[in-house]
Amino acid sequence: MSKPLSDHDKRKQISVRGLAGVENVTDLKTNFNRHLHFTLVKDRNVATRRDYYFALANTVRDHLVGRWIRTQQHYYEKDPKRVYYLSLEFYMGRTLQNTMVNLALENACDEAVYQLGLDMEELEDIEEDAGLGNGGLGRLAACFLDSMASLGLAAYGYGIRYEFGIFNQKIVNGWQVEEADDWLRYGNPWEKARPEYMRPVHFYGRTEHHPDGVKWVDTQVVLALPYDTPVPGYRNNVVNTMRLWSAKAPCEFNLKDFNVGGYIQAVLDRNLAENISRVLYPNDNFFEGKELRLKQEYFVVAATLQDIIRRFKVSKFGSREIARTDFNKLPEKVAIQLNDTHPALAIPELMRVLVDEEKLPKSSSVISNTVCETNMYAVIYILSFLYLAVQRVASLFPGDTDRMRRMSLIEEGGIKRVNMAHLCIVGAHAVNGVARIHSDILKATVFKDFYEMDPHKFQNKTNGITPRRWLVMCNPGLAEVIAERIGEDFIRDLDQLKKLLKFVNDEAFIRDVAKVKQENKLKFATHLEEHYKVKINPNSMFDIQVKRIHEYKRQLLNCLHIITFYNRIKKEPNKQWSPRTIMIGGKAAPGYHTAKMIIRLITAIGEVVNNDPVVGDRLKVIFLENYRVTLAEKAVPAADLSEQISTAGTEASGTGNMKFMLNGALTIGTMDGANVEMAEEAGEDNIFIFGMRVEDVEAMDKKGYNASEYYNRIPELKQAIDQIAGGFFSPKQPDLFKDIVNLLMHHDRFKVFADYEDYIKCQEKVSALYKKPKEWVKKVIYNIAGSGKFSSDRTISQYAREIWGVEPSLEKIAAPDDPK
Repeated sequence: MSKPLSDHDKRKQISVRGLAGVENVTDLKTNFNRHLHFTLVKDRNVATRRDYYFALANTVRDHLVGRWIRTQQHYYEKDPKRVYYLSLEFYMGRTLQNTMVNLALENACDEAVYQLGLDMEELEDIEEDAGLGNGGLGRLAACFLDSMASLGLAAYGYGIRYEFGIFNQKIVNGWQVEEADDWLRYGNPWEKARPEYMRPVHFYGRTEHHPDGVKWVDTQVVLALPYDTPVPGYRNNVVNTMRLWSAKAPCEFNLKDFNVGGYIQAVLDRNLAENISRVLYPNDNFFEGKELRLKQEYFVVAATLQDIIRRFKVSKFGSREIARTDFNKLPEKVAIQLNDTHPALAIPELMRVLVDEEKLPKSSSVISNTVCETNMYAVIYILSFLYLAVQRVASLFPGDTDRMRRMSLIEEGGIKRVNMAHLCIVGAHAVNGVARIHSDILKATVFKDFYEMDPHKFQNKTNGITPRRWLVMCNPGLAEVIAERIGEDFIRDLDQLKKLLKFVNDEAFIRDVAKVKQENKLKFATHLEEHYKVKINPNSMFDIQVKRIHEYKRQLLNCLHIITFYNRIKKEPNKQWSPRTIMIGGKAAPGYHTAKMIIRLITAIGEVVNNDPVVGDRLKVIFLENYRVTLAEKAVPAADLSEQISTAGTEASGTGNMKFMLNGALTIGTMDGANVEMAEEAGEDNIFIFGMRVEDVEAMDKKGYNASEYYNRIPELKQAIDQIAGGFFSPKQPDLFKDIVNLLMHHDRFKVFADYEDYIKCQEKVSALYKKPKEWVKKVIYNIAGSGKFSSDRTISQYAREIWGVEPSLEKIAAPDDPK
């Protein structure tokens, strides 16, 4: 019998990882050893694993730098319209493997590292996640950067270089405990500081009127120091830039003004300025009305706009000579995309810069008489006045003062507040939702007044994910099985997955897809057993819900299914149940009490279920600690069932749902977010849809939701709630979950009980299908074949053509070693 292939040998056979030419491998080994030599300090002869990781990272980075410089030269020569993507979050994860995939270096590096007696996966595991995001919004920004580079767009990501990213989550005695994410403590080999482009950002101060205009004086200055990270496109030699700003205190304090104590204090106070980029706010889908958060938002916007205007003015690569001064051409050369409302201050700040600093002619008497106030609040008042009174509302809806109040940028009341969403709508030429249902809801409810006035502004751009990270990199086995049938072009044109439909009944393909899934499950089971000391049945259904912990995402509905399934096994222990390993993962915002209690409930249920000998390996419950990009890359390829169970109308889109679909999991979900379009693409028969639709939720809101009605009518629901309330899952502290029970019974905005019955019935259908492996895999193939729409390449192509006014290109640019 032939010896089973090692992981290394298996990886070598995967063509989508790139070819490992002999010269390539030799060069990589030489460069690796050179970097290792310089990494080691003089008094240390023995290299650590971290030294090896840095040597490998620097070796791979060498392949980026020439392409990076060549790309920027190319942009200055062609002078295309540039796209600026502003986001307070970029959830990048790890960079090494993604870079190797996009440069077609993976097999060559793997072979070089193997010949050097090292293990590639061990080295990859040393890299810290760049966790500069909370969840979907930050991860979307990362996928978009990959697609913009892969589509040859002259695009730049701008954000903040947080010293501490999203906290590391530890589960201690069943509770979430937060630890600081000191991701930079060993340095970051992928970034390059660019002090030559440092920019001053002004805070506070006052305005003075002078004959030549208005001056903003007595400000506190914070310097914005940029750090650039290369973003390689997929095998097209394009390397774009993500520029993240770090806050630095200026050096200008006069020592003679201080006694010794004052001097020390002055140096210590520098920290106050630098706190701006110290830490990412750990809230997802929640507004944080804190001064530091507002400072972060203005800091990134002010620094970025200075950079955009500098680049607009100069013409040659590396030149600082001003060549363009006509700002009427700005829209022809610059597109600025705001990721959500967090960078909304870009709108008044751009107005301030153009009028006050660039001395643009003041086109309106209102601006010429009032914009000289300069401070942000005054500028927003002017924008509001221009939009509401002078230009549109008064003329279109004469006398409709209530509409004017609803549409104002300034919310009148005890405390005047700026409505950031309204500011974005007024200041932008296009506004988009991120899934069709989301865009429809915005137009029909949230922004109805604005839509009625400017329908042309509102668009839909359904979100997407990059197939490079979320298939080729995290699931090379599946990528290879697909490539064997339809070639490799699907990696850059995911719509080609439709070609797999002709293999739905192909026995060999069904077998191959099932085999890859089983290998991924075995690998993930090993990982789980090492980390959680729970024996996993790899033949059980891997039922996974991973996302931020939030009431609207309804992890509590999942908990009720777990308890119901547990009770059924206990009641009929001899029945042939479909075994399940149910995994829930995600972080709770540190100040969100309910979310933290939900985590505690999940861990408490796990403690009871996992230690019940009657249940055995038919049901296990695992809370996945410290869910992050790197853990997602392991969990997603191993999942059989993807839980997307938010109340209809609450999830804007979701992108985890797309990752699971692409990697061969079936979805159980509500008609919410992108689930609606996933059902269309895969076919409604191939996805498990349950629960209220948006119209049903709206009708229930009008009628009133009564949780007790469901509790009294459905015995299994009553039993589950009574168990939670009575301390069955917390015998040492019977009232531990009283707040959760009280929430579900009396204050549940997300109507968990209303969808319980349909959810349980739908889960029964899931279990029945899992007993028919071939039928299950056929549905999986329909899902993979239907996931082409959910590539971020499609999303970005639509943004480019329909909003930014630029044309994507699949053209390769010349590699650094090619003649121009």
